[in-house]
Amino acid sequence: MIDINESVMQFLLAFVVVGPLLGAAAALLPAPPGLKGKSPEQAVLRHGVTVTGVVLVAAIVLALGFDHDHPSKMQAGTDISWIPALDVRIHLGIDGISLPLLLLTALLTFLCALYSYFKMPAGPTPKAFVALVLVLESGTLATFAVLDLLLFFLAFEMVLIPMYFLIARWGGEGRSPAAMKFILFTLLGSVVMLLGLLLIGIDAGTFDMVALATDNGRSLTTSVQVIAVLSIGLGLAVKTPMWPLHSWLPDAHTAAPTVGSVLLAGVLLKMGTYGFVRILLPIAPDGFHTFAPYLAAFAVVGIIYGSLACLALAKQGAKGDLKRLIAYSSVGHMGFVLLGIASTTPTGVNGALFANIAHGLITGLLFFLVGALKDRTGTTDLDALAEQTGAALYGKAPRLGGLLAFAAVASLGLPGLAGFWGEMLAMFGAFDPAADLSRPAFLTFTAIAAFGTLLTAAYLLVVVRRVCMGTLPQDAPKLADVQTYEFAAWTPLVALTVAAGLWPKALLGLTDPAVQQLLAGGTR
Repeated sequence: MIDINESVMQFLLAFVVVGPLLGAAAALLPAPPGLKGKSPEQAVLRHGVTVTGVVLVAAIVLALGFDHDHPSKMQAGTDISWIPALDVRIHLGIDGISLPLLLLTALLTFLCALYSYFKMPAGPTPKAFVALVLVLESGTLATFAVLDLLLFFLAFEMVLIPMYFLIARWGGEGRSPAAMKFILFTLLGSVVMLLGLLLIGIDAGTFDMVALATDNGRSLTTSVQVIAVLSIGLGLAVKTPMWPLHSWLPDAHTAAPTVGSVLLAGVLLKMGTYGFVRILLPIAPDGFHTFAPYLAAFAVVGIIYGSLACLALAKQGAKGDLKRLIAYSSVGHMGFVLLGIASTTPTGVNGALFANIAHGLITGLLFFLVGALKDRTGTTDLDALAEQTGAALYGKAPRLGGLLAFAAVASLGLPGLAGFWGEMLAMFGAFDPAADLSRPAFLTFTAIAAFGTLLTAAYLLVVVRRVCMGTLPQDAPKLADVQTYEFAAWTPLVALTVAAGLWPKALLGLTDPAVQQLLAGGTR
């Protein structure tokens, strides 16, 4: 930790949120200011790398200046009246829960901008592409930094339009219906969520999330809490995505360009689970406890459903698409996150937050790797990939094959890698849930989730065997191995996956004090 003045911390957080938006406006100018390239297209892509890089540096400095001795305290706070009649405020701040998500978003967006500089997806002008990515980054960062319910809703919605256009204009086959399905599902969920947010704010007399969390539901009747949790929870569940509200996700991932899939899986899905932890757990605890067993039941159904869908896609002759398989795997992995949150215990919620970060790192890497395979082979169909590689990726492109196997074993939860701790802690939390929840029911949910880990291992190992582990024919055509720019984009994800697996205390030391205080009655 370094000693940074509080006013500097406030500026850094405001810059991290607003900076990408200013960069998006600059990207649409005739020539991005201060940057040159061999062509206008190269200049604007370089502008995207520069802006996201500066935002990442600001986020890292913000993390270095963060008071790690008091991670439960809201820091770098800005609180300015915006709409006095409704007591809506421009209220920003970070604690041990939001800081890791802020860093993850800044990192993944920078890596996507860097990757796109060398491998721009086919589509319209790069100006629009860079501007949309930057608007998407700003909305996501704002979601994790704002502390006002209406501002949270605006930031939550801000990401929908850029992601829609990234899929619809730069996506692959089936992009138009996939983008339309994405926007319809998420918009309908958001309308329901807005009603719940308004109900809480009007009934409690404030939209300030810190004040509401500190009140811990005491100013809200149980019936109001139940209605609010149901409406807000539905909107958050669509974005998470929770079974059975997940059906937009496989289509969106399959059609999206590589960087779109990375950002969708790596950060956008986390907005839903973050809302459960930041809003519903502390602000409407009685209402949340009413629905916790049902949330856990949907979570474990999602774990099994996602795993079985992946197994069906991985089966030989099933015409399974690898991008679609990884999308279904996200349904299962986010099921563990929801199970941990539903336990309403510090262990379970910490596990959920850890699994959030691990999923962003690992699944982001997986989508990068699948995108690289598609660039080299022209397909993500498993049968076609096995035929083109001779099921011998280890022999044709050993570094690419090794990275794919690494990401697969990290995703299945191998001890020593990031994927292990979050899912294990989520199941520990469900094994011994909060006192007012049915332990026999949660023991059943834990057993089902544990079976889901076996199914996860099965389908990922099948994928590795089908793509990587064949015998290389002597006359096999060459396949380009990992390029320098790919190493640059992927190495941070590999390093952080290992670091988080070997040193989980670095993340849990941030989240645990904040979670303990959140569950005990609010955030200061």
